[in-house]
Amino acid sequence: MTTLAIERPKADEHSPYFSRYIDRVPEGNLVALLETQFADTLALLRRVPRDREDFAYADGKWTVKEVVGHLSDCERVFAYRALSIARKDPTELASFDENAWVANANFGRLGLADLVDEFNSVRQSTLRLAKNLSAEELARRGVANGNPASVRALFYIIAGHERHHVGLLRERYQLS
Repeated sequence: MTTLAIERPKADEHSPYFSRYIDRVPEGNLVALLETQFADTLALLRRVPRDREDFAYADGKWTVKEVVGHLSDCERVFAYRALSIARKDPTELASFDENAWVANANFGRLGLADLVDEFNSVRQSTLRLAKNLSAEELARRGVANGNPASVRALFYIIAGHERHHVGLLRERYQLS
């Protein structure tokens, strides 16, 4: 099966808030980008020394483990939203408080390697979903968090959200 190119979403296909992520996604094949940028992310995360796994760059900021857990949680939510909308579920999809989710997840009890493996599993599922949707399904629109959301916008948000947090890991957590 040939994977379709996923068109860049228009401004009316997502909340203006998510432009901060979508704008980070370069032009090109989105599925290929999701694969290649994730390979780079995995390599970065697998190089984190054990003594930096619980590091936060400031008081009140997430640890490296919490960032990885957050990435998995958010990708699950965005992919679920994409699936619901692709399947024409008319239900308005609820918001979630990512800060409360991280605070209640207790990611610190897990090893970073386990969190990275989980993130890898989540990404593989996301990729399978993205590769198997038709052009019609990718263009479908619904409502999430009280805002319009297209399936393709949600995949762009996934890519841009990862890029955002990997940038923070490199800059503020000084990971390389």
